[in-house]
Amino acid sequence: MQNKERVWVLGASENPERYSHRAVQQLHAKGHEVVALGARKGWVDSIPILTDPADLPSDIDTVTLYINPQVQKSWYNTLLNSRIKRIIFNPGTENPELAQMATEKGIQTTEACTLVLLATDQF
Repeated sequence: MQNKERVWVLGASENPERYSHRAVQQLHAKGHEVVALGARKGWVDSIPILTDPADLPSDIDTVTLYINPQVQKSWYNTLLNSRIKRIIFNPGTENPELAQMATEKGIQTTEACTLVLLATDQF
């Protein structure tokens, strides 16, 4: 049985066609504690989408990114000053600058698709 994690989904959306929406649903279905973060408040099923970094728990296992590298810059301080163990850069979110800064802080970085990792029990 895989370990259950607390996961931030950064870029969460109410739009069911968005991969971030599917990630929130599938992470929750696999028993992970999901914290959804987005540009606008809303819901993914029973999970609220938060918009204010001040509302976030600082202890986190994994952050899975669904925002482009330019938007990520506004999250650097929050990401790098939280107790995060791993950042997943989903396709289209790759960011060598953030990956290097995270690695220097001891945060593991991975370029992968969260949905594929979940589907293949590699999350």
